[in-house]
Amino acid sequence: MLRPWRAKFPGVEVSEQAVVGSPAGHLVDASAHAALVVVGRFTHGPRPGPRIGPVTHSVPHHSTAPVAMTAHS
Repeated sequence: MLRPWRAKFPGVEVSEQAVVGSPAGHLVDASAHAALVVVGRFTHGPRPGPRIGPVTHSVPHHSTAPVAMTAHS
C-alpha cells in the first residue's frame, strides 16, 4: 500500500511495522520517536459531515509528536 506513495515522495523517510494490540496505543508510543503522526478520518458515512473513529480521536490527545488528520473515503 505504501509503494505508490514512496515512489511519489522518495525524500520522505517512512518506517513500517506490523504489531498486535491497540492501534491508538501503538501510534502514541511511536510518536515519541516521530516527527509527525498521520491518522485518517472518514469523509462519508451514515450521517453527513466528517467523522473520526476511536484511534483518530485518541491519538491527538496523547501523542508527543504533531498529528495530521487526513480525510479519506
